[in-house]
Amino acid sequence: MFLSLLQAHNIMNNYQQIFENNRKWVTEKKASDNAFFEKLSKDQQPGFLYIGCSDSRVPAEEITGARPGEMLVHRNVANQVDPSDSNAMSVIHFAVTELHVSHIVVCGHYMCGGIKAAMEGELGAPLGTWLQPIRVLASKHRNELEAIDNLDGRFRRLVEINVQAQCETVVNLPVTQELFWGTGFPQVHGWVFNMHTGELIDLNFQP
Repeated sequence: MFLSLLQAHNIMNNYQQIFENNRKWVTEKKASDNAFFEKLSKDQQPGFLYIGCSDSRVPAEEITGARPGEMLVHRNVANQVDPSDSNAMSVIHFAVTELHVSHIVVCGHYMCGGIKAAMEGELGAPLGTWLQPIRVLASKHRNELEAIDNLDGRFRRLVEINVQAQCETVVNLPVTQELFWGTGFPQVHGWVFNMHTGELIDLNFQP
């Protein structure tokens, strides 16, 4: 399918707008603090590691109000924490052993496409493989989910179950276990972002 000239023009304009936005951001930051980028270039000391979903509607820093340097962010489809995923494990190890974060947050969100896809049917690789643990969770909690009389409610509950399961994985990782028992940190939290209201919900995760 070929793009029309108008479509191609709009795509290029959208792309160029990113750089215009960046120039405005730089100007605004310098206007409020001329040393902003000098400070930013120094070592980071974030207090949080945020593990969230890749969904473009859930920008971690914006929904939490975190400023640059305050939050290390790792995102993937349906906010998974898989011990076989070297990317996620590297981020967690770096956050805990090098940055000494005080809090690790796993944040899911209602209306999660990954959760919906896992519940609705079979998918080919690689997405189907990635979402298989969510299918296992849904099967494990089948009685609880089927007791909910509407599909949207089941989706929402599975989002919460998934967040709690990922928190349990984080808590049981050797690197977090070792430091937690020595220092009491990092503390692990499970959140859900409600896209309809903009609110963050603390699931009050307890290991």
